[in-house]
Amino acid sequence: MNPHDLKSMSVDELWSLHELVVSILARKISSAQAELEQRSRELGQNTADSVKKVSHARRQYPRVFPKYRNPARPSETWAGRGKQPRWLTAELRSGKKLDDFRIRPSPDRRGAAAQGSGRPNKKTARRRSA
Repeated sequence: MNPHDLKSMSVDELWSLHELVVSILARKISSAQAELEQRSRELGQNTADSVKKVSHARRQYPRVFPKYRNPARPSETWAGRGKQPRWLTAELRSGKKLDDFRIRPSPDRRGAAAQGSGRPNKKTARRRSA
């Protein structure tokens, strides 16, 4: 059948052709699906169970603490990842520096971090032993 035949067909003839094509496609798709399910059963995989076992949940990432704070609205913070917030881009355009918005660690936290946990990591342990 060439395209010229389709142009000469009436709407009713085209619609019946459409219904015929849809029914044939539905039969072929269902037979192909049945064949694939049969193959997966032969391989020892149950399709219903394998679909349930696949989890699309996102991986747990560690919490990222904010590094920058909006001085006008202290509740607005940014961790330094992803797109810069609008308040920060506006401030940077006005001539301020990114470091002006950095959140400074409190003295208690800085002291604990400087002293360490009391346990040497692998690199410092190797340096000390060498």
